[in-house]
Amino acid sequence: MRVLLTNDDGIRAPGLLALCREIRTIADELLIVAPLTVQSATSHGVTFHQPLMTETVEVDNDIGVAVDGRPADCVKLAISHIWPERMGGMPDLVISGMNAGANVGINVIYSGTVAAAIESAFLGVPSIAVSLHLGRGKPRFDLAAKHAGRAFKSILTHGLPDAHACLSVNIPRCEDPVTAAEDAESIARARAGSGASPRSSSSPGEDGDFDPSAEMPIVVCPMNIHGIADQYTRREAPDGSPYFWASGGGLDFHDTDPDTDVDYLFRRCITLTPLRYDLTDHSVIDRWRGLVGQGDDAAPSE
Repeated sequence: MRVLLTNDDGIRAPGLLALCREIRTIADELLIVAPLTVQSATSHGVTFHQPLMTETVEVDNDIGVAVDGRPADCVKLAISHIWPERMGGMPDLVISGMNAGANVGINVIYSGTVAAAIESAFLGVPSIAVSLHLGRGKPRFDLAAKHAGRAFKSILTHGLPDAHACLSVNIPRCEDPVTAAEDAESIARARAGSGASPRSSSSPGEDGDFDPSAEMPIVVCPMNIHGIADQYTRREAPDGSPYFWASGGGLDFHDTDPDTDVDYLFRRCITLTPLRYDLTDHSVIDRWRGLVGQGDDAAPSE
């Protein structure tokens, strides 16, 4: 199996390195093409008005290509040029991650990690986006990668997904507990170094003891569709101009429906959600045709 690995936290992010080591156990060929810098929450943005500079770099004793662009840029460039030139043909699978922070619920809309996977599926290469839920402790990407590897093997049991398939996998918290010697500032620095927000995304009652290496069930489920409870802190610049700083948690939703990805993630299940890039609401097409007076014979002739 030939695998293209990308992410949105940057080519040197610890989540990508951990996932790279795990993918080597299941892939015959692996190529890393990832953003040069952190591109979290850039969604599906692409670059048109400036060049996409590339740089060959060493990644965990392997060769990778850093792209000074966004995650979707990386996949578009990799599939159209970099992979054919370096590897020949096309990859069999694109894996995006492992993101420092869960991508569940409406967060899939904002996620650069998911956008890279969706771009791959759109271009005809099946993909898997992988994200790790972060709590208050230091993330153990190595353990999370082992859980992701088990999910990969389960997904690939019956062969590769369909060409345009995109699967989003979220791993529950895998972390070392915070000790008395570790202050909030040191944890925030560690999180920022992984590409994550310095704020935790734990939910009330979710800080009990757990074994991060214990096997967790894999659950196929839909995404939660309730909005995030946005919070902003108002501040003033030295000249008195007001500005706002996002201060909410990434998983603070207005509500969480049972048996959705958010629900299962907090119940320490590995969630697997099939995604699609067709945003058409097919259920109301006929209704809108009627509202605008479009009959069966209203389509323009060729």
